[in-house]
Amino acid sequence: MSETAQQRHVHQEPDRDLDHPHPETVFGFWVYIMTDCMIFASLFAVFAVQRTAYAGGPNGHDLFDLKSTLLETFLLLTSSTTCGYAMVCLHQRRQNLMGLFLLLTLACGLGFVGLEVSEFLKLIAENAGPDRSAFLSAFFILVGTHGLHVTCGMLWMLVLLFDIFIRKRGLPPVIGRRLLAFSLFWHFLDIIWICLFTFVYLNGYLT
Repeated sequence: MSETAQQRHVHQEPDRDLDHPHPETVFGFWVYIMTDCMIFASLFAVFAVQRTAYAGGPNGHDLFDLKSTLLETFLLLTSSTTCGYAMVCLHQRRQNLMGLFLLLTLACGLGFVGLEVSEFLKLIAENAGPDRSAFLSAFFILVGTHGLHVTCGMLWMLVLLFDIFIRKRGLPPVIGRRLLAFSLFWHFLDIIWICLFTFVYLNGYLT
């Protein structure tokens, strides 16, 4: 192989890896997603059993503020869109624009978690904490577990941004694989939230 051909091969290899990440990476992360599905399925099942166990306390109609919850939903759906654009920019090798979309995703995530923490603090101040009833215990655990996942996702984004822009690693194949895994994780959390909003908040408010 000539020197020119070798240089062309070196420059093309990262591009192929960015567009076609190792299948074992994708498979392994899907296995993780499936285990997370089992965790959330268990928590949803617990909530389904305990959703009317008010112990004489307030129910979802008394407690839930759908305006705030709809804003949380809007922020998370928007973050899912910006995350998708970040993936598009990755494949187009537009590093700075990809970083911008990741920052927008991070900002939406921060807004979502901020609203969720504010809701929890408000409920606790109204004597509707997790120790008030089985319904509230199941609610706090289910919603809090999702919020914890979102927080971990934001830390993941910070690590990606640090690697790309502070350590100036650019877009090597490993960054492409990490961003793909992060994108799967973030969209999964979006789907879980839609189920959570419908089954917990909307159903609880209407019944």
